[in-house]
Amino acid sequence: QVQLEESGGGEVQAGGSLRLSCAVSGTNAVLHTMGWHRQAPGGRREFVASMTSGGTPNYANSAQGRFTISRDNRRNTADLQMDSLRPEDTGVYYCAARQWGSNWSGGVWGQGTQVTVSS
Repeated sequence: QVQLEESGGGEVQAGGSLRLSCAVSGTNAVLHTMGWHRQAPGGRREFVASMTSGGTPNYANSAQGRFTISRDNRRNTADLQMDSLRPEDTGVYYCAARQWGSNWSGGVWGQGTQVTVSS
């Protein structure tokens, strides 16, 4: 069974940085697209960033220019470097993975890691 585990969340002041990591277990296969979503308190889960196994990134407008997603296909990991953090970036961040042709709802999700940005 494929599982994803996030790490690296925490609390930081506005303007600071955090790096989230996601590790895949239960398979040696390289998943087509890995990404990050977040859910703010009382809000809906929203897309943040993703990257294909070929290295093509995709960012939400809110993340563009501040966040950088990367993957290591040999280690089967995906990281999210978050810089210039804002209080509105606060939320639970989820790692997710999906195969070619499927949507995020049909993919695999981690349990989430809390990110808190204080003003």
